[in-house]
Amino acid sequence: MVGSRILIVGGGIAGLACAWELSHALPDATITLIDAADRPGGKLRREPVAGVALDVGAESVLARRPEALDLAAELGLGLDVVHPATTAASIWSRGDLHPMPKGTLMGIPSSASSALGILSPEEVARAEAEQPWEAGEFDDVSVGDYVSARLGDAVVDRLVEPLLGGVYAGQARLLSLRACLPQAFEAARRGESLTAAAGALAAAAQPTADQPAPPPVFAGLAGGVGRLAEVLTESLRGRGVTIRSETIVRELHREPVTAGSGGATGSTGATSSTRSNGGGWTVVVGPQPRPERLRADAVVLATPAAPTSRLLAPYLPVAARALREIDYASMAIITLAVGADGPQTPPLPGSGFLVPAVEGRTIKASTFSSTKWKWTADAAGDLSFLRASVGRYGETTDLQRPDDELVAIAVAEVSEALGHQLPRIVDTHVQRWGGALPQYTVGHLDRVARIRADTATAPGLELAGAAYGGVGVPACIASGRSAAQAVATHLRARSAGTGG
Repeated sequence: MVGSRILIVGGGIAGLACAWELSHALPDATITLIDAADRPGGKLRREPVAGVALDVGAESVLARRPEALDLAAELGLGLDVVHPATTAASIWSRGDLHPMPKGTLMGIPSSASSALGILSPEEVARAEAEQPWEAGEFDDVSVGDYVSARLGDAVVDRLVEPLLGGVYAGQARLLSLRACLPQAFEAARRGESLTAAAGALAAAAQPTADQPAPPPVFAGLAGGVGRLAEVLTESLRGRGVTIRSETIVRELHREPVTAGSGGATGSTGATSSTRSNGGGWTVVVGPQPRPERLRADAVVLATPAAPTSRLLAPYLPVAARALREIDYASMAIITLAVGADGPQTPPLPGSGFLVPAVEGRTIKASTFSSTKWKWTADAAGDLSFLRASVGRYGETTDLQRPDDELVAIAVAEVSEALGHQLPRIVDTHVQRWGGALPQYTVGHLDRVARIRADTATAPGLELAGAAYGGVGVPACIASGRSAAQAVATHLRARSAGTGG
């Protein structure tokens, strides 16, 4: 395996995790990670606000998936894992902040009456009179269409939509039930009640004699989740991985297979033999007048769907077409450092609030960071930190506003939701994430299956990232590590076939 060259394109957490896995699986390989951004990390990023380094992208990870916490432990960050001091979120509906109903499945209530206030009495009654699905069997359907048919439009608009907006920045009536709410999809396939499915999930999370306290749903890192990418980047450099930032990959070329280039033959059949018998790849980077060609035995594309499609189009047209069908939503995070206004300043209630799109507001959510994370409160001193997010799929006008306008809107709308004017604003930061979140629209899993099947015909090429099997940090880490394991398997098989 000495001398194998591996290129990873994309420096988000998926690409970084891929490099980390490969640096252990193939310690003698030459690994280069190429990223277009100014630094690795993707949506895991910290910036100074009022002198404190804060997350301006992802600020928590799903703790009930192991990948992010396992990686933190491998990097020596296990003792820095923290959990929210409060998860008491609200929904800003009909002019008031209402507590998030307990026991929901992505907003689908196990008891509609628990959402009274967010829902009107008539809307609660409609949800309690759950209707059967009349459209017959289905392979997939949108979350909004299915839930509204069963429980009414208001459950979608005022409960499900804001939660999906927080995860995908998407629209419930476009997002796939099968991909985004697999528990609800399976219940639907079995003909079961949606509210019963939500209730069963809530019951499973209740304390028992064997487990008196359910495990936390979310986790973070003291100092910010962005530290995961920062420490990982430095650890990769320490392991000999080359990281090239501000470098755009313009072309990907598939080298021809040559006779005797390796590959298992015999009883494995033609498909397996082809998979192992690759001629390698060439990546072209740099400005067009001065292109640089980088040769590799294997390439991992941990890039969004559009650039991945462009690179694959000459060689894998089926995958390229399917990738073009995956659209993205853009968003912005506005972080505010708020000064104290004496002891009479009301405390921030809970961890924050979500805003249904039907409310017609610009912000879609606000997180009270100083209340949610103890480390943030400790670092803030006499300040409070909070953030607001803007941007839903298909809504671009608000994101075209200048930073100062977005800040002013965030201050005004958070103040209105709280019922009092925020005290003086000490510092602000606006982080724009263009094309941040892939949209898992109806048919997404079939789309991904077509991409995977076509890519499987290209030896030494793997894909990773949020476009395929989940948008959260743990899912992206899993995607990167899986791609690395496939590359290692391919290179070992090729090496065994040539005797190298």
